[in-house]
Amino acid sequence: MLSDEKFFEKTQKFALLKNTDGKYFTFEEYENHVKANQTDTDKRLVYLYSTNPIEQHAYIDAATGRGYDVLLMDTMIDSHYINQLESKLKDTSFVRVDSDTVDKLIKKDENQPSKLSEDEIKQLQPVIEEAVPKEQFMVSFESLSEKDAPMQITRPEFMRRMKDMNALGGGMNFYGNMPEMYNLVVNSNHPLISRLLKETDAEKKKTLAKQATDLALLSQGLLKGAQLTSFIKRSVELID
Repeated sequence: MLSDEKFFEKTQKFALLKNTDGKYFTFEEYENHVKANQTDTDKRLVYLYSTNPIEQHAYIDAATGRGYDVLLMDTMIDSHYINQLESKLKDTSFVRVDSDTVDKLIKKDENQPSKLSEDEIKQLQPVIEEAVPKEQFMVSFESLSEKDAPMQITRPEFMRRMKDMNALGGGMNFYGNMPEMYNLVVNSNHPLISRLLKETDAEKKKTLAKQATDLALLSQGLLKGAQLTSFIKRSVELID
């Protein structure tokens, strides 16, 4: 399908997509399955996908909790296949399930008010920025549901896809040589963030911020080595 245009045209009617529940759909069946809930404000159909359902389980769970469906795209050539499908399927885009917060994966006309004022956000911003390497993380605040995680780490879809293609010899050496960049999204409506804001002890506030950011890193498999050891020790101390 990737290398032969005529073959693609012949097979697109019976080629199958698989979701994270293990169900299979033709392109037409899948469009009918998700279009009611996964069409954005620009009338584009958004297909969410996962490359690793174990590592990305928290993000899949958040998406399915919103009634979304998530495709499984976990083979080596899927990054190229996704690009091909976006060029072939009308008004359709593919978005990895961990590329943004669940409320932003599919653009809707639904906005939640923030429990924090702009001044309160400015007050918390440096505390959280201090907990992660500035050269790798961009910290932002979003008004998400109270039920969502207090902090989430996302990877920009475009940059991640270019690096994936480079790893397969896609000729994107410029992107392949760039350092990994992540977004640390703080849920301004989560009770833990309100607690962090109200904490008056500077050392306790720093520890709480570090614990929350480490939990977000852990959920993406980014907490390793000495950082993981420190997190475990700190967790035991907090329990005691």
